[in-house]
Amino acid sequence: MIIAQLIGGLGNQMFQYAMARHLAKINNTTLKIDLTPFEDYKLHKYSLHHLGIVADIASKEDLEKVTFIKEKHFHYDVSYKEIGNNVLLKGYWQTEKYFNEIPDIIRHEFAVKTPLGNKNLEVANLIKASNSVCLHIRRCDYVPNTYGDQIFDSLTLDYYFKAIELLAHEKQDLKFFIFSDDPGWVKDNVKLDHSVVYVDHNTAESNYEDLRLMSLCNHNIIANSSFSWWGAWLNKNRDKKVYAPKNWFNSNVRNLDPKDIIPESWYKI
Repeated sequence: MIIAQLIGGLGNQMFQYAMARHLAKINNTTLKIDLTPFEDYKLHKYSLHHLGIVADIASKEDLEKVTFIKEKHFHYDVSYKEIGNNVLLKGYWQTEKYFNEIPDIIRHEFAVKTPLGNKNLEVANLIKASNSVCLHIRRCDYVPNTYGDQIFDSLTLDYYFKAIELLAHEKQDLKFFIFSDDPGWVKDNVKLDHSVVYVDHNTAESNYEDLRLMSLCNHNIIANSSFSWWGAWLNKNRDKKVYAPKNWFNSNVRNLDPKDIIPESWYKI
């Protein structure tokens, strides 16, 4: 039995599940998830139940049977396959290297279970009918004097404009679908010489719908966010261009090495 301890937002939970899913397959054993951290964690809620995952929730008895394994460091651990069976995994495991041998399984199990509703179906059709670009701007917990600002680099608009310039040099007739936790600020400050659709109708509780829409776009310009990382990774377009910030964390963070977060085929700016 492999147990993935889940914590954080939807993107974090997906990384934690994906790594454990691969380890369970390697060991030909059952996968379960530990939700006990959410008992004292109010920033986010458990969200994977909206996706097609294949893990039951671990019981108290299950948790007493396994060995506790903590992630050694933030970057890729080449020895992870040697962890073995009957363990509980605690960490973030934020690199595709932990599950790049089973991409089809992960894509299948991270498909949203429910069909697209009216408004999301309308946006999905717009995405599919255009040379669509997902642009994700995360602000609310990254702006100065917030918890996120202490860890993550606060991206400037220059990053986004540079990515747009590079993409527009290679692709024509782009239509930008902008996702943000601060849509009012985006509408006031992000002015593009392209067709734009602001996707701001889903709530925080239905952010898995935004993730599905992000993955339907032809191309992605992501924030330093595990949420938009997954939107880009789940994008099945073989000709996709993905742009990501090379500075994931701010300069004050010295114990987290993000060198393995961005897949080699993506463009770092």
